[in-house]
Amino acid sequence: MTETTLETKHTVQIKELDSVVIRFAGDSGDGMQLTGSQFTNTAAIVGNDISTMPDYPAEIRAPAGTLAGVSGFQVHMSENEIWTPGDAPDVLIAMNPAALKVSIPDLDPGASIIVNTDAFNPGNLAKAGYDRSPLESDALKKFRVFEVPLTTLNRNAVKDVAGISTKEVDRSQNFFALGLVYWIYDRPLENTISWVKKQFAKRAEIVEANLRALQAGYFFGETTEAFQVRYRVRPATLPAGTYRKVSGNEALALGLVTAARKADKTLFYGSYPITPASDILHALAGLRNYEVITYQAEDEIAAMGATIGAAFGGAFAVTGTSGPGLALKSEGINLALMLELPVVIVNVQRGGPSTGLPTKVEQSDLLQVLFGRNGESPIPVVAPATPSECFDLAIEAFRLAVRAMTPVIILSDGYLANSAEPWMIPDPDSIPPIAVEHATREGSNGKFLPYKRDPVTLRRPWAIPGTAGLEHRIGGLEKSPEFGNVSYSSQDHQRMVDDRAAKVARLVDVIPEQDVFGPDEGELLIVGWGGTYGSIHAAVAQAQAKGQSVAHAHLRYLNPFPSNLGYLLHRYNKILVPELNMGQLSLLLRGRYVRDVISLNKVQGRPFKISEISAKIDELLSGGSQ
Repeated sequence: MTETTLETKHTVQIKELDSVVIRFAGDSGDGMQLTGSQFTNTAAIVGNDISTMPDYPAEIRAPAGTLAGVSGFQVHMSENEIWTPGDAPDVLIAMNPAALKVSIPDLDPGASIIVNTDAFNPGNLAKAGYDRSPLESDALKKFRVFEVPLTTLNRNAVKDVAGISTKEVDRSQNFFALGLVYWIYDRPLENTISWVKKQFAKRAEIVEANLRALQAGYFFGETTEAFQVRYRVRPATLPAGTYRKVSGNEALALGLVTAARKADKTLFYGSYPITPASDILHALAGLRNYEVITYQAEDEIAAMGATIGAAFGGAFAVTGTSGPGLALKSEGINLALMLELPVVIVNVQRGGPSTGLPTKVEQSDLLQVLFGRNGESPIPVVAPATPSECFDLAIEAFRLAVRAMTPVIILSDGYLANSAEPWMIPDPDSIPPIAVEHATREGSNGKFLPYKRDPVTLRRPWAIPGTAGLEHRIGGLEKSPEFGNVSYSSQDHQRMVDDRAAKVARLVDVIPEQDVFGPDEGELLIVGWGGTYGSIHAAVAQAQAKGQSVAHAHLRYLNPFPSNLGYLLHRYNKILVPELNMGQLSLLLRGRYVRDVISLNKVQGRPFKISEISAKIDELLSGGSQ
């Protein structure tokens, strides 16, 4: 961290930093996600660029004090533009021994650790696998350790609050930790104070306890001699505009609603709750005033069926899920493809197979969305690269779906879904409308042909049921061209398969060409997709600053690929594809473009670190080939 020291009138110094990475870690019931979110919100309001990474167990309440039960929230704030939540925390707030043990491998020497010493009792130490307290050995000698009896200090701060139990007293200690970190990093309390008053308005005693804890933590930092330095991160210089913090799931929800409004359509979202996609349903449920209908189905198949029905009825219809749910929806997705209806399917990927790692990130569904259905089943696929891009590609998915009258899949992932960044709210008038044309009786020239195709797009007409004269047969059986009647003719089947494939392929005419960050030819091109964007971009920027010949192409369109992708791949001597899977995009690029591709694969439930990409760049540019 770059530091400039300024002396204050007091003994405490203020050091200016260009960025800092902080991790809050504790039991899943310690409120670490709330604590991290509040710190992030305040950093955003102050004007820092931010990037976050929540990390929590799959269980609703994992066993307290155990390694499996640790919940963490990492936030990176900076005065400069950043792309990731940081490789290694500069500061760790460890609420118990398990949180310390889980996080230690991620820390660099010299990192600061604030530990709640009250939690380092024999029981918690044993649960974390410690024979003796690391605070009483040399295990932490390479770090700066600050021992704080946080539980005791917090109990003393709120002991006079009437009407709350001991359990509720201890539940407020995350606010003590938050207040202390606010003091250390010179953050204001006002935003969190307002949030607490609103969030717990029905329980005045909880408001008082949490605010006492927050302020006690802040003033502890001010009065104790343990902390001799405060840190300040100046606001980032961002393009002029109105900003808000947004996660990927929030941005997806806003984008879906915007798409429907831009088409003057009702939005229907049918979903069965599944991690990490459930927050999309939660967000949309609060937007019913914008002609949004949300439906929580009894299972994934019912959600898919309801979404198909909504699309047939003329709504902008979406369903959301993750990998296991997508497998259950596969027959329904093929029905939507055969009916040729504009349905959007959101797949927020997680670790698999089967139930897998519900709360951990992976990109292992790419081949599933392309080939995981029976028969010839081509479907357009788009993948956002950042949380804020989820907004743009939600709109884009509907544009493509309506243009080709086809289902479209949005491939997000757990990292994008839950991480957050500043998002400049766009001017609604700058977003082009989505043109929707429904078939009319007057336009049918006396005989409606439900599968008569547009000569440019090959889409079929979108007829609203109940429109006189537009009655037609639908179903999953193969159809005759134009008429749509059931047909077992080999020639009809060939033509319909060809047409369904061709209309998807023709979308290449309206998707943008692939851009490249860096030289348009050279030694090394790194090709990525989805949530790997930040780590790749940062590593490539660092490599270019060192004079290395490296460029970055990040794919948002995975079917069809951009028209110039093959041309780009042949302008570089080496192609590297980092993926959070075992090489799925690499397989596709090799097969499609007959180009040797070097894979960098990771399936550990965590995003790439910048250092992992950088090390591979150095290896390849120093003569390595694999």
